[in-house]
Amino acid sequence: MDIPDLVQRTVGDEEIQAGVSLGDEDAVCLTPTRTIVYNGDGLLSDEQVEEFSHDVEQIAVSEGRRKTKFVLGYIEGTESFTVPSNRGDKVLELLLEGVLRLEGVIDERESVVGVYRFSELVLVVCEGRLIKLIGEQVWNDDFEVYPFESVTGLEFERASVATSIALAIDGRPQRVKVPNDNAPVVRQTLEQALFEYYDVGSLEELNRVVGDDIDGTDDDEGTSDLDFGPGIDPLVTDDEDEPLGDPTADAFAADDTGVEPTPAGGDEAGGAAEDASGDATEDAGTGAGGDASTADRRVVCRNRWRDGRRRHGRGGVRGPRGRLGRGDRGNGVDGQRRGERGPTWGGR
Repeated sequence: MDIPDLVQRTVGDEEIQAGVSLGDEDAVCLTPTRTIVYNGDGLLSDEQVEEFSHDVEQIAVSEGRRKTKFVLGYIEGTESFTVPSNRGDKVLELLLEGVLRLEGVIDERESVVGVYRFSELVLVVCEGRLIKLIGEQVWNDDFEVYPFESVTGLEFERASVATSIALAIDGRPQRVKVPNDNAPVVRQTLEQALFEYYDVGSLEELNRVVGDDIDGTDDDEGTSDLDFGPGIDPLVTDDEDEPLGDPTADAFAADDTGVEPTPAGGDEAGGAAEDASGDATEDAGTGAGGDASTADRRVVCRNRWRDGRRRHGRGGVRGPRGRLGRGDRGNGVDGQRRGERGPTWGGR
């Protein structure tokens, strides 16, 4: 395509990187910083040039039967231009190429090979990456980039309505659904870009090449010990120096209720053991030169408590520490004194 003289004078020393012919003498030219729209001489107008900066916030496209309109949103306002509908896709690729280069999303010499617009999704296939934009606009700040150098697999899954493109990035599949009517051309464009990037000739060869890169990575990090984080100790430890507590240490501790535990063997064995302990207590109290009257009171109290346990089970009189036995609360000997009720302790 020949570059009109008016366009050459407008760009000055800036390089014209690409252009799209619009028919007759009209054309759209791309520079690193702006898009130039040239309209030649006509019956109703003279030749003219319009400049549109690539430092744009948003780009929207509306298609009609004969014309495609581009609306560019800037901080200070909006600008627009129209092209024939049969040139709209090529102009869109050219415009996005300039914007993506200026924004640093693609490399300086990287080209856009295909742009596909759906209701709420725009896919931009470039020579070195796939770009996904969310929304009706063809450019905004809501986009994701999938570089080809990080691709580890590519699959296509066709369903009744849409085809799912599963592009694995560093082992994690990123899925994009496109309508079945548009799926063949999207697939062809994406596969061709990846085949040229990896210098392969088929999808099977591509997956084998990018899969080998994953298989050759070092997985030693996955076998490291679990890290519970600061302040959290594991339930099981290999430290043999730490003594473990005796689980039976508290089993023979004195009961808080003041009642001594009953030895194995029933009430008879318990009574015999208690008689022996009582005699020992008496001997210790008197043999040590203590107060004989105090020792006698302790022995009498302990004997009363033992007699109550032998006759009535767990009910009975007050224990040696001045509390009721465990089966108590209104029954036992105290209950007989208050209401002269018969013994009812053994059946509870």
